[in-house]
Amino acid sequence: MSGAGKWYKNLVFRKKVFLSHLAVSLIPVVILGVFCYLQTRSLLIRREREVLRETLEQTVLRMDASLENYQHVMENLVWDVNIGKALDQQYQNNLEMYCVYRDVIDPAVRQMKLLNPQIKKLTIYSSNKTLYPHGDILRKVQEASWLELSGEDYKVHWKADESGVLELYCKIYGEDKHNLHVVYMELDYSRVFGWLSGLFETNYGVMIANGGASPAYSFATSADEHGGSALTLSDLNCGAACLGDYVLEQREIPANHWKVYLYRPVKAVSSSALSITFLIVIAVGICLFIILAVSALLAKTMVQPLTRLIQNIDQIAGENLEVMVWEESQDEIGHLIQSFSRMMDRIHYLVNEVYKNKIARQEYEMKMLQAQINPHFLYNSLSLINWKAIMADQTEISEMAQLLSTFYRTTLNKGKSVTTVKGEWDSTCSYIRIQSIMHSGKFDVEQHVEASMMDCEMLNLIRQPLVENAIGHGLDHKEGNGKKKLWVSGREAGDVLEFEVKDNGCGIPEEDIEAVLHTQTKGYGLSNVNHRIKLYYGEAYGLQMESRLGEGTRVLVRIPKKN
Repeated sequence: MSGAGKWYKNLVFRKKVFLSHLAVSLIPVVILGVFCYLQTRSLLIRREREVLRETLEQTVLRMDASLENYQHVMENLVWDVNIGKALDQQYQNNLEMYCVYRDVIDPAVRQMKLLNPQIKKLTIYSSNKTLYPHGDILRKVQEASWLELSGEDYKVHWKADESGVLELYCKIYGEDKHNLHVVYMELDYSRVFGWLSGLFETNYGVMIANGGASPAYSFATSADEHGGSALTLSDLNCGAACLGDYVLEQREIPANHWKVYLYRPVKAVSSSALSITFLIVIAVGICLFIILAVSALLAKTMVQPLTRLIQNIDQIAGENLEVMVWEESQDEIGHLIQSFSRMMDRIHYLVNEVYKNKIARQEYEMKMLQAQINPHFLYNSLSLINWKAIMADQTEISEMAQLLSTFYRTTLNKGKSVTTVKGEWDSTCSYIRIQSIMHSGKFDVEQHVEASMMDCEMLNLIRQPLVENAIGHGLDHKEGNGKKKLWVSGREAGDVLEFEVKDNGCGIPEEDIEAVLHTQTKGYGLSNVNHRIKLYYGEAYGLQMESRLGEGTRVLVRIPKKN
């Protein structure tokens, strides 16, 4: 058995009931608390996704409107017929060129910059050799080494990176296919994208991917206790494997097909559930306190009757048979206590009415047997017979009187139920001699007892009934011409004294032995002797009997050795 199992097994029943009820009650409460927390967390994450989705949609709409406005500015210049003709015209002198700058190009460019403060630079690049550079408004196309335009490419090109550059350019439509004209616009990076850093107060990130190796814009709050950190473009491209700890939403800007990513750490989202989690913990704590109190009360209520029963049993072990516990409930414990009370009442009755009465009856019967003869009158009478026999020279009568006197003196034993082995032996020897004279010596006797056991204590009147039974029921009914014989002996066997009475008489059937040893008779037979020994010394001692028809009977007496 494991240590935990042995520990639980050795607990008192009250603690077992308390712990069992506590465990059974705690499991659903803990499961309910965890379920509430997980559901709350899941609900917050779903709500956060909705918030991110709505925020991102508003962001994309605003960003698309802003970028689309710049594209319209670009397209107004690109498709302006006057600007196209002015750029394609071959100029003969500076006056013509100045008039074009003053009346066509400068007003168009400055008006656009004035209407759109986010435009930091608006420049037209041209390959017309007759045009001279004009400040930042008109420059030679050779200076724009970054141009990557095909012959028929009239769409707006966007360029942006995290270094703070936001540019767009587009080829101007013109009828002269020999010249290349490009409108270049540089926007204020911080004014176009700066407002994205205020979408949320904390714990979020936003990124605009332009399809290149680096994003057009990226912003993330610094790492904190909730695990917020900036994601890279490669993290966003690797999919769910890198984004398991983030709530992420993405949308495309229709104006230039850039993708906008908006994300927040899951831990940061979960942190908003702290107040709800705190309430859940308080509710679970209150439930636990109630469970502890109820478990302790139930354990005490359930086990209290058993505790009283155990205390009563301990008193019974101390030989106090008075039952002081009672339970009126009709459950299993009440039924057990009621049954125990009825059982103890019955035991108490048996002990007082049967056991003690039987002992008293045995003592009474013994005293009745002893009181059947008045000792003083008997002794005086036997002394008179002995004196008369001696005067008349009748030795056999004198011997008989002396044997009877010895027999009754040792048998009556002054009314005591305990004597010595020597006293019991003298009584038995006197009785055997009397029987031998009465039977005219028709049976032989062998008697032997170990001298070391003569001073040991034993019950009075034990062997004489056995000898009487052997002679009266065994030898007297022996058939045939064989010599009748009686054996009487005593020996020590460790802590036990053994006395044996054996005859070669008629014997009895084997199936009748138990009846002889346990059936009460009117006289003082074997069952009486066996019962007295067991009452006085215990069930481990008593008579053992063996017999065979036509061969004889052997009776063995076993009692404890007491000096």
